[in-house]
Amino acid sequence: MNEETAVGDIQKQVQAALDRRVESGAERGVQVAVYRHGELLVDAVAGVTDPATGRPVTPATVFYNYSIGKAATATVVHVLVEQGLFGYDTPVAELWPGFAAHGKEAVTVRHVLNHTAGVPGLPLDTTVDDICDWERICATVADSELWWKPGTAMGYHAYTYGYILGEIARRATGKRISQLLAEEVAGPLGVADELYFGMPETEHGRLAVLEEPEGAAEMMAQMPQDLPMFKAGPMSLFPSAALGNRTDVLAADIPAGSKTSARAIARMYAALLGQLPGTRLISPERLREATAVSSEGTDQVFGNEATWGLGYSLGLPMAAEPRRGVFGMAGAGGSYAYGDTATGIACAVTKNRLTMDFDVIMEVVALVDEEVAAG
Repeated sequence: MNEETAVGDIQKQVQAALDRRVESGAERGVQVAVYRHGELLVDAVAGVTDPATGRPVTPATVFYNYSIGKAATATVVHVLVEQGLFGYDTPVAELWPGFAAHGKEAVTVRHVLNHTAGVPGLPLDTTVDDICDWERICATVADSELWWKPGTAMGYHAYTYGYILGEIARRATGKRISQLLAEEVAGPLGVADELYFGMPETEHGRLAVLEEPEGAAEMMAQMPQDLPMFKAGPMSLFPSAALGNRTDVLAADIPAGSKTSARAIARMYAALLGQLPGTRLISPERLREATAVSSEGTDQVFGNEATWGLGYSLGLPMAAEPRRGVFGMAGAGGSYAYGDTATGIACAVTKNRLTMDFDVIMEVVALVDEEVAAG
């Protein structure tokens, strides 16, 4: 992707902020991209992809960002709905009959997108090999039992979200979700070499290497073991540097996450906002529906308060006040990407140190807010 980067004050301010974070040791390698009304305002990077080699982060470096890829999965689904292949209220089992097992025939596409489907977990004996095998994991998901009646409660579907929507897409089109991402989203946006679900092994040399901050394992071990999140899958599948650096995981279609650069995923949000000439992904009417409140309340898996549109989290993480117009997705480790219908901003942070905070995105948001206020 060849795109000229703006060098205004906001670019300089974000660059300085990233440099400070890397120099302090808080971050190892980080990218930030910001679009406004289709113009790339910020394309800033700092640090290295891997301390063992010293390879610097560039704007084209690809990071495994875990759940920010859920928004790319949702975007593919919205494109297919726009094409008339199925609707939000289409039962999953209409396209995937085996999914109806154990009383799941009432689960709709909408339920999956807004995390109310009632199938948030994988069996506790699920292995990493299992999640890398599409047919095997989809058979497991189809055989799942409901945690609640569809639509009556909301709980984060960490892995099952991606497999259910990916299998719906495959059955509707005959194409894997990775192919659809390339053909319907990343390709038209000119970022097919920076936005992936399964990333070809021949391209893995371009990836940043993930790393854990000190104390991460201890913090996880101190959490109460009776939390519902620990019943939703084995610890071996929880986001970690070790998991995200595995060749098989990086090469597999696991559309609950993605491998992407900041500028690629930010460009997707700019296109959703309709700000890139010739590359609108969905209609303004569909964007309004996708970003309206679809479910909200206490998450039955993680216990936090959450508000969902159709596949996008609404509002910013850690914000003191709700942020109207913001739709996006956070990733374990502090990555984040979003669009803002109120300001025309599309923004992404990608990084390789899996911190337990969203400090980078909140600092960037503050700088961007100042730029927007200044006109």
